Amino acid sequence: GVSGAGPRGAAMAAAPRWRERLFALYFLSHIPITALIDLQPLLPAGIFPRALTDLLQQYATSFRDPMMLQPPEWFKAFIYCEALLQLPFFPIAAYAFLKGGCRWIRTPAIIYSTHVATTLFAILAHILFHDFSKSEHVGPQTLRERLVLLSIYLPYLLIPLLILFTMLCNPHYKHVEKRKRK
Repeated sequence: GVSGAGPRGAAMAAAPRWRERLFALYFLSHIPITALIDLQPLLPAGIFPRALTDLLQQYATSFRDPMMLQPPEWFKAFIYCEALLQLPFFPIAAYAFLKGGCRWIRTPAIIYSTHVATTLFAILAHILFHDFSKSEHVGPQTLRERLVLLSIYLPYLLIPLLILFTMLCNPHYKHVEKRKRK
């Protein structure tokens, strides 16, 4: 249209569907990963089936991730946050982003994404700079091994940053309707 409010203007204000689908997939995939793999270091041995403990062992050995086999206390604290704060949020966020256009997810998504991005900065710094030579389990030694392990964790920083950017900058999520008082 002449006013500039034509199809392009409407599309700019609409929810970004490809991103919402990506976010839904991210949250849906996170449920089994958290429940079956990430929580293993917190719970007593023998709770998880052998196949799952073997999978974690194989992952930790292949990618040289000793944090998942013998997590430092600060890392364990992040896993507790994942179990108690994030895991209950995953199905809610998955629902909101699958449905699409749910403005009510904005504030919880901002809280989630800033929390996770903050924890990931600490984890990525640990991967890049920690001396793993004294670890009981084999950690990354070479720069290549550190970068490979970093690449496993990196999506869990990048997608939350994209969620944060979307919630803060997309006009669809910036405009929240105020309820009228009666």
